[in-house]
Amino acid sequence: MSVAVARKETPSILADEILISADSHIMEPVDLFEKNLTPSLKAKYPKFPPRNTTGEKPGGCDPKARLDEMAVDGVSAEVLYPTFGLRLFALEDADVQEACFQIANDWLIDYCKVAPGRLVGIPSISLYNLKNAIKELERCKKAGLVGCLIWQVPPEDKPFTSDYYDPFWEAAEALDMPVNLHILTGFNYSRFERKGLDIFRATVNTKLNDAANSLFDLVFGGVTERFPKLKFVYVENEVGWIPFFTHEWDKYWVRHRVKLDLPYMKKLPSEYIEKQVYATFFSDPAGGLLMQRWGQDTFMWSSDYPHAASTWPHSREVIARELGHLPKDILRKAIRENVIRLYDLKLDV
Repeated sequence: MSVAVARKETPSILADEILISADSHIMEPVDLFEKNLTPSLKAKYPKFPPRNTTGEKPGGCDPKARLDEMAVDGVSAEVLYPTFGLRLFALEDADVQEACFQIANDWLIDYCKVAPGRLVGIPSISLYNLKNAIKELERCKKAGLVGCLIWQVPPEDKPFTSDYYDPFWEAAEALDMPVNLHILTGFNYSRFERKGLDIFRATVNTKLNDAANSLFDLVFGGVTERFPKLKFVYVENEVGWIPFFTHEWDKYWVRHRVKLDLPYMKKLPSEYIEKQVYATFFSDPAGGLLMQRWGQDTFMWSSDYPHAASTWPHSREVIARELGHLPKDILRKAIRENVIRLYDLKLDV
């Protein structure tokens, strides 16, 4: 389908509005890590089952092909996350994880160089060794990547409520590199095979529980208070749950705070979340209905391309259906302005 045909079929409510996906994915080569790891680390690399390639498009690996596929969907730019790299956040071998992420980031840097104003990469950062993590964060920023992807569910001995991460939070804040937390990263249900009803329970209930708990720890653990300019991004957890949880946290914070000694929380949970927490969604009608009251400055549309749940090649139809009720100024924030501001994007569209 040509760009002209795609635009002709676009719902009139979007007309020629520029779309930027705040969460899309690359597809790493199957042998990327084993091919590039040193022999000693290669021996420690875990064996994963063969990947599911159903519906996979060439653009996942080929950035030039991706630009054509983006045109079919009417999307001008994309923020890119890993696919197979997500599962590596559960590695317990710090050296292997660190080396894999450096390999992945190098590959992503080269991929984005094909269209730096349209392909925007998020580097993966290992947090076992914080000095090395900060060095990698600095290296990736110099190479043109934005933000940083960390585990959404940390290991039990490194909770977000501790001060362990403070040097990294400080560096990310100083570098203006938002911290991104994506589903299926870290020490959660994604490490285990899911069967029967657990497929549905994990994909919805457990996934949401992971996101809510990590956000709770970042806010109630004082991270957002200690680092007021640091931004966090919840990726692919959808957004409709955030207003509800935030309201409930506020309600019980007011009710119980006199009983607790939490001097590092000087504001309502909602005050931190409204200013410092962003989130992506690709199909969340409930979140869309709430957006006039909550999230209009922090919620960001995404296509999740090229994964199976992606809205490609019907993204404009989905947006028109689920966000078409929004005033134009709020709609534009969701489909491009919020993500541009968050990452200070310099677009070539």
